[in-house]
Amino acid sequence: MKHPLRQAVRAAIATGALAVAGGAPAAPNLTGTWDHAPGVKLDPRVTSAIQVATPPLKQPYLGQWLAQQQQAKEADARGQPLFSGYTQCLPDGMPAMMMAMFPMEILQTPGQVTIIQEAYNQTRRIYLGEKQLAIDDAEPGFWGHSVGHWEGNTLVVNTVGIKEEVRFRGAPHSPAMQIDERIHPLPGGMLQDDVVVTDPEYLTMPWKFSWKYVRKPGYKMLEYVCESNREYEDPKTGGVRMRLDDPDSAPQPPAQPAQR
Repeated sequence: MKHPLRQAVRAAIATGALAVAGGAPAAPNLTGTWDHAPGVKLDPRVTSAIQVATPPLKQPYLGQWLAQQQQAKEADARGQPLFSGYTQCLPDGMPAMMMAMFPMEILQTPGQVTIIQEAYNQTRRIYLGEKQLAIDDAEPGFWGHSVGHWEGNTLVVNTVGIKEEVRFRGAPHSPAMQIDERIHPLPGGMLQDDVVVTDPEYLTMPWKFSWKYVRKPGYKMLEYVCESNREYEDPKTGGVRMRLDDPDSAPQPPAQPAQR
């Protein structure tokens, strides 16, 4: 027979609601596999579905971005999607990997929270209790350099050092871009990531959006490797073409910004 009080205590520990010595709430246990919340469509161009507003870009960047979005919409309607980072087998990078288009695994260890995205086997490390690097000292990468700390049951994270060619929803950014997150549990066993993107060069104001996740008990992460890619960009149309000869012997197209 299950004891109601014992069940309540376990639930409180899992959600971080139980206080530790000194009255501060314990950090929640986020370790496990998570999936995007049910019913959420993960097309980056459907802003209402993934709760991502239009990027508050300065001009002329906003006009250019809107034109690109319209071009992509028309290409999709024709069944001829434009060339993108996905057709190059490039990983999402930050913040797009946190959409959880595929399941993601969170591992909590002393001094670090590691987030592994099944898509492209992306691995992000959040170093706890460390001072953030100066932006000029952060080696640019797909996932940047992330540091965090706990505020009650909320994991507060700051990320710098994202490659300029890594673009979420196709929005350009400068090396000065920063991504701030507040990752916290919700009632019912869900998890939410509140994201704020700031960039003094490209944005008129902070770009804010949120993602919600649910646990995926018992799920084992799968290997996801993009290989033997035969797709390339048509230089005339900007669309995707399929290479039918040996991809190892064919000339490789130049790298393009990864649009998510």
